[in-house]
Amino acid sequence: MAAWEDDANYFKSQPGFISTQLHQGIAGSTTFLNYAVWENVEAFRAAFNNPVFQSELGKYPASAVTSPHPFAQAHR
Repeated sequence: MAAWEDDANYFKSQPGFISTQLHQGIAGSTTFLNYAVWENVEAFRAAFNNPVFQSELGKYPASAVTSPHPFAQAHR
């Protein structure tokens, strides 16, 4: 949780960041989903690929698996 809070604070300072929420699976699950909203994909990529952020990824446990997936809002 501390590593995610550090990341959230970093992202909040980045251009194009709008919001983030961390969700945890129920019943003691160790699965987390970070839902972040950005103005555009380019802003997310710039923040994510920043060497400052990349160096912070080492704070997560070795067992952590990340899989960033950009999504667009579905229009009906």
